[in-house]
Amino acid sequence: MKALLARAAASSRRVVALTVLLAGCSPDLPPITPYTPGVYRLGVGDQVRIITYGDEQLTDDFRVSDSGTLALPLLGTEVAAGRTTDELARAIAKDLQAKSIIKDASVSVEVTAYRPIAVLGEVARPGQYPYSPGMTMLTAVAVAGGFTYRAVEGYASDIRTIDGHAVQGKIMPSSFLAPGDVIKIYERHF
Repeated sequence: MKALLARAAASSRRVVALTVLLAGCSPDLPPITPYTPGVYRLGVGDQVRIITYGDEQLTDDFRVSDSGTLALPLLGTEVAAGRTTDELARAIAKDLQAKSIIKDASVSVEVTAYRPIAVLGEVARPGQYPYSPGMTMLTAVAVAGGFTYRAVEGYASDIRTIDGHAVQGKIMPSSFLAPGDVIKIYERHF
């Protein structure tokens, strides 16, 4: 009877140890705030093309700086981060008119390159990749060469900047990614 109880206790300890080991490959992360493609807000690292109709000298490509601004000729610094392309276009047109540079300014802004995403962990080619609107965790993995044979395929970790703060959470294969996201594909331990 003592031998049976000893084996049961040892088996119980192994189950606890195995549970702890398996918990290591499945981090207890809360779901991340979902990203819904649609209204896009500019951020650090985005590349935009500003078109000023009737004035080719004020039409060019610009990158949103680390401070979230654009350095524009004749206008100086313009805040871009957090604005939509339409909001930025209206602000530039208003500034051109206020400084009497163009009487009736007509400005258009389009994103030419989004902030890249990073795919880390158990994918064939971890690294940084261009973001495309509508990209999901699964399409990001496909761009990175697919899962390795050790990959956990049902979820991943995502670090996303929300209101200037890095937030980490769990995403699923169909979860939409935001520009600048850093996703990590975990390794199975069995």
